Order: sequence, then C-alpha cells, then structure tokens
Amino acid sequence: MEMNIGDKVRYLDAVGGGIVTAFKDKDMVIILEDDGFETPVFKRQCVVIESAAPQPQPTQSKISVQSPESPKVEAIKTFITKTPETREGEYLNISLAYLPSPDKSFTDSEFECYLINDSNYTLMFNYASCSGKTWKSRATGTLEPNSKLFLEAFNKESILELEKISFQCIALKAEAFYSFKNTISVEIRLDTVKFYKIHCFRENDYFDEDALIVPVVKRDVPEKGMFISADEIAKAIRQKEPEKPRVSEPLSKKKSEILEVDLHIGSLLDTTAGMNNADMLKYQMDTFRKVMDEHRSKKAFKIVFIHGKGDGVLRSAILNELKTKYKSCKWQDASFREYGFGATMVTIY
Repeated sequence: MEMNIGDKVRYLDAVGGGIVTAFKDKDMVIILEDDGFETPVFKRQCVVIESAAPQPQPTQSKISVQSPESPKVEAIKTFITKTPETREGEYLNISLAYLPSPDKSFTDSEFECYLINDSNYTLMFNYASCSGKTWKSRATGTLEPNSKLFLEAFNKESILELEKISFQCIALKAEAFYSFKNTISVEIRLDTVKFYKIHCFRENDYFDEDALIVPVVKRDVPEKGMFISADEIAKAIRQKEPEKPRVSEPLSKKKSEILEVDLHIGSLLDTTAGMNNADMLKYQMDTFRKVMDEHRSKKAFKIVFIHGKGDGVLRSAILNELKTKYKSCKWQDASFREYGFGATMVTIY
C-alpha cells in the first residue's frame, strides 16, 4: 500500500508507531510518535493502519489564504531545515556500498558506488583509488547526516582499479555544538573477487537491493582492514627472522689495533738498584716520549699507557706532557673493564 504524509502507521519489528510527517528519501520516512519526537524509520518496517484524508487541491483560478501553521506543520518544516538526530548517530558510522546496476544481468553488470553516512555529522570527504604509488580522486564533496550519496558507476573492466582505495573525511555540525571527531584517513584493500560472486551481495539496511557493504568507520573507529605495503610486509618478515649471532672479533685483533705500553718500572727495567723516585719517573717519561714520537705520524692510532693508580704522580706527569707537547692528540681514561683505573688511552692526530 502506498504511504503518504499524514498516514498513521505502526511498526512491524517494534512496539509503537505514529504519523508520517515527511519522506527522508525513497527508503526512509519520518514518524511523529506520541511522545512528540520524530524518528527516521525504514518504510519496509512500517504498515499503514489509517490513511490520511485527501487534502483539497487549490485551483489556478482561486487564491488561497493560508491559516496560521499548526504545530504539526511546524514540525514538518523543522525537519526540512534540520535532520533529526539519534543517540547512536553521535558516533561516526561510515560505509561504502557497491550495487550491480539494476538494468543489466549480473554476468555483464555495471556497478554503482554509494557513500553511506549513518551519523548525525556532516562529512566533507575524498574517495580515491591508487595506481602504483600515486592516487586518483574518484569523488569528493559533502554528505549530509543520516544519508547516502551516489559516487560513481564503473564496469567490470575497471574493477582492478579499486584493489586499493582510500577514504578521507572531516566530520562536523554546521549549526550546532558537537563532540570533536578526529580526521579520518583510511586505506583499504578491496577483495575485488567478490564483485564476481553474486552471494557476496547481500540484504542490508540501506537499499532495497542486495549490496556489497564495505565498512569504513564503526563507532568512531576506522576499520582495521587497511592496506599493508610491500615494504611493511618485508619489514615484518625481517623482524620474525631469528637474529644471527654476532661474531665477535678475536681479542688479539682488537689488541693489535691498540698499542699497549706498560709504564710500571718493573716492566721496563730488570732492576732499579741505585735509582730514586725521580730517576724512575724520568725513565718512565722518557719511555712515554719515545713511544709518542715513534707513532706521531700515524693518524687515528691509539696507544694505551698503563701507569697504575699509585699516588698519581706518573699519571699527572703524562697528562701535563700531553697538554703541552702533544696538544693535537686526544686522550681519555682507558676501558675500566680491560685496564682497571690505572691507564690512559691516547689517540694520535
């Protein structure tokens, strides 16, 4: 039975009903319920229980004078300027829908693509596909709350262009306060094989016809079925591979790169008979200078002088010599782990 504005209806799947005040689109009507609230409902979920009385039509030969608007007419006018909001609509629920063209058989069908905005927010969007490493916008625009929009038509020869698609949008309310929503940017790999399988097109809440529905955002959360690049896959494989054990260089090789000079007097002389502390310090410093002068031309060459901790006299003498005679060289404490706290490493420059 055809449904008209003013018809009284009841719900098929729920308790209640009301009066039809407006048609949102070909599939959905607005019902004014007994509590005074207007609710968008799919036509197929309603049944007419009382038809509205036919309204007199004005003729061209008469000028009708309108009486003041009734509350019911005012409600209809309000809906025309502002779409009624729902609690669930405060979450972003966005989908892409693909339908076979109704005027052709499925085997040689063309397809239509729609964007579905099942929320209280206006969407400023961009729908694109990827070719190689570049993107092509297929549709851009603005979609009103709780509505759907035709984006494009394409044939089966163009399906491969949709293997990788993206959807970007900003959600807002033009004339009302609203909760801030993050900018949406989603990349999705479509399973294009589904376009060749009729059972993948199913009954849904948005169209009278069966459709392939691809969710993009559910309750503010972008879908996880995002495109993964070949580089990311290769990186993940590398992370899964067992780490190869590091082959450490032989200690002897490391030692060969660094000259070690032990300045302990017992390592330099077999006996110190007849020598006082000043004599021994002089011999140690002469050895230090001889080694430095022999290797002064070797850039970036490293020498470790082992002087011990003691009272610090030898170390102080070496540092003073480095600061005055060998200013271009750099020095630092040698590795505590290898030499303890009694060695200085000099790098020739």
